[in-house]
Amino acid sequence: MTDLTIPVDTLLDFLVGLLNTPSPTGYHVEAMQYVEDAFAALQMPGLSTSRTRKGALLIRVAGAAADAPRGLTAHADTLGLMVKEIKSSGRLRATSIGGIMWSGIEFEGVTVRTHDNRRYRGSVIPVNPGVHVNRAVHTAERNEETMEIRLDERVASVEDVRALGIEVGDFIFLDPRVELSTSGFIRSRFLDDKAGVACIYGALAALQAAGARPAQDVAILITNYEEVGHGGAAGWPEDLAEMVVVDMAALGDGQNSDEFHTTICVKDSGGPYHFEVNNRLRRLAESFSIPYKVDIYPHYASDGTAYWRAGGDAQVGLIGPGVDASHSYERTHREALEHSAHLIARYLLDEG
Repeated sequence: MTDLTIPVDTLLDFLVGLLNTPSPTGYHVEAMQYVEDAFAALQMPGLSTSRTRKGALLIRVAGAAADAPRGLTAHADTLGLMVKEIKSSGRLRATSIGGIMWSGIEFEGVTVRTHDNRRYRGSVIPVNPGVHVNRAVHTAERNEETMEIRLDERVASVEDVRALGIEVGDFIFLDPRVELSTSGFIRSRFLDDKAGVACIYGALAALQAAGARPAQDVAILITNYEEVGHGGAAGWPEDLAEMVVVDMAALGDGQNSDEFHTTICVKDSGGPYHFEVNNRLRRLAESFSIPYKVDIYPHYASDGTAYWRAGGDAQVGLIGPGVDASHSYERTHREALEHSAHLIARYLLDEG
């Protein structure tokens, strides 16, 4: 048996850097470069990187065998906003990217990025937000019609805003507000699914430190369109035999997951995951005393679902760390990250 130590502090350093790198779906340039540089720096024998035409990052790791290649995937893209309209007041109407919760981003700080990379600070606020003026602001619905972006610039017209270089279609980055507590919690926006990317990174770092080699060739796809439903639909080797998706475990009433375990998801809104992969993951967790939960996510779909719906034939499973308050200001714990990375590493080493 290979002795493995998950380098949790190294994993967290990687995660904090990625969380602080903006990557709403459709804007992947900075985050993909960050991830590619970090994985390449592991200097793991047989590791190579390339980009798909769609902009995803494909990392290949040579294994001891190549007759049944395995895949891992996690997504680096996040929820976000884009400029939909420049209002006559000089404020911006925004359109959401993915299933954003408008009430969860109220009064959040933002950065508006122009197409030529000028950046301006601002905030997400309700329209007419002053309670001394608008008594209905307490109960008004929060949506893209009732919320707007207030720029921290002296603007009072469409012309003033356009003079800054801001235009319809520009990306709006929400502040992640990353915080690590002494009790082991990580609070931030976009743990979905940058935490999953970090777990894969931690697993490979552990294999590298142990001088261990995966049992089979591995293709790792870090996707950039998952939040809109088609991230994992393309970019895979044709001979892929099976894959494990690494994405957040959804917490809430009626759920079995928590912030301290890795979770094996056996079914989500796309249907059940592969029976044999699920059982392999359970066996590995039990064999190596990895704390885990089994759960079902009713309002959730992954890049594994996108792969299957696009015609992919490999067996697919799904694991991930428990993340509280999904699609808002999220939280997880270092133990969930460690156990998820450990299960990934054992899956890669397993000879089947």
